[in-house]
Amino acid sequence: MREPHRVRVGYIPLTDCAPVVMAALKGHDRRHGIHIELTRAPSWAAIRDGLITGALDAAHALYGLVYGVEMGIGTSPQAMAVLMTLNRNGQAITLTRRLFERGVTDGTSFARLIRADPRRYTFAQTFPTGTHALWLYYWLASHGVHPFRDIGNLTVSPPQMVAHLASGSIDGYCAGEPWNAHAVERGTGFTVATSQGIWPEHPEKVLACAEPFVSAQPAVACALIRAVLEACRDLDTEQGRREAAQALSGPDYLDVPAMVLEDRLQGRYVDGLGGAWVDAHPVRFHDHGQVNYPWLSDGMWFLTQFKRWGLLASHPDYVSVARRVNRIALYREAAAELGIPTPEAEMRSAVLMDGRVWDGSAPQAYAEGFAIQGMMWSDAA
Repeated sequence: MREPHRVRVGYIPLTDCAPVVMAALKGHDRRHGIHIELTRAPSWAAIRDGLITGALDAAHALYGLVYGVEMGIGTSPQAMAVLMTLNRNGQAITLTRRLFERGVTDGTSFARLIRADPRRYTFAQTFPTGTHALWLYYWLASHGVHPFRDIGNLTVSPPQMVAHLASGSIDGYCAGEPWNAHAVERGTGFTVATSQGIWPEHPEKVLACAEPFVSAQPAVACALIRAVLEACRDLDTEQGRREAAQALSGPDYLDVPAMVLEDRLQGRYVDGLGGAWVDAHPVRFHDHGQVNYPWLSDGMWFLTQFKRWGLLASHPDYVSVARRVNRIALYREAAAELGIPTPEAEMRSAVLMDGRVWDGSAPQAYAEGFAIQGMMWSDAA
């Protein structure tokens, strides 16, 4: 019998690494003629470097990280590819209990505190061009807080966030689960906002690779998409999420209690201040393929925010970059083999927390339309 093709796939210990992990644990990879070799990475920078150097064939990656590498932000430009979206929603902003003791319970009360005492507080995100940085910046700016001028800004690996919050070295952070729920469980922090409260049904992690991998091995890339798609389909069932919570809770993956994972996987939230709810926009992994389709407008949005915050000196050709990175044709091929429908359109529409509509139709005007704009990293240092 022919040996399955080995595919080295990196991941960060987060709840939403579930699609790549469960694709391997449940044997979806072998059914499609490949063997996923999982590599746990210590940081998003390690994921980036692994993809660039070829140490990793593919990875569970921040959407914005992929586009940052493509555009040469913080590194030399490297041709990248988004094979599919892994999930929507499911991230959060956590604040220290010390801010609650100073009267902070939401964005408005935090903005009021900042105006009285600017630059006293430090917030962390997980990667400078990543989703968590951009959700944090969007939330702060929507409340009138400039994310570079009004607060300090650090990059911290997701599993280290709770310890940094407890030590007092940061006052808040934006990260993926379970590191928000874990702070609530430990009593060190509270959830002040969810990412789906910033952008309902936002894109989050992607299955990413360097472009040479797709060009050299398109059949292997297609098989990888199929395997992970099957895992995503499983994960949008209650039983699939329960299985994932049990598997990921172990020491080889996240090493936290399964219940900490399962509650927010199932959309059950407590905020650490007495609030509890079942979220209308919980983390989604499939939704009949709507989650996984690599919409061009999703990739383009990250480019608009790079321009907004001074990470790009000029406007890129938004559509061309997204069409180059997001491999819609390859995704359609993989989805068709599994009988998963794909949209005819390449753009979708959304309304974010500040009422602004994003549909990909006028990206330059959208990027220029924010009252609070950014500065280059060198200016913010």
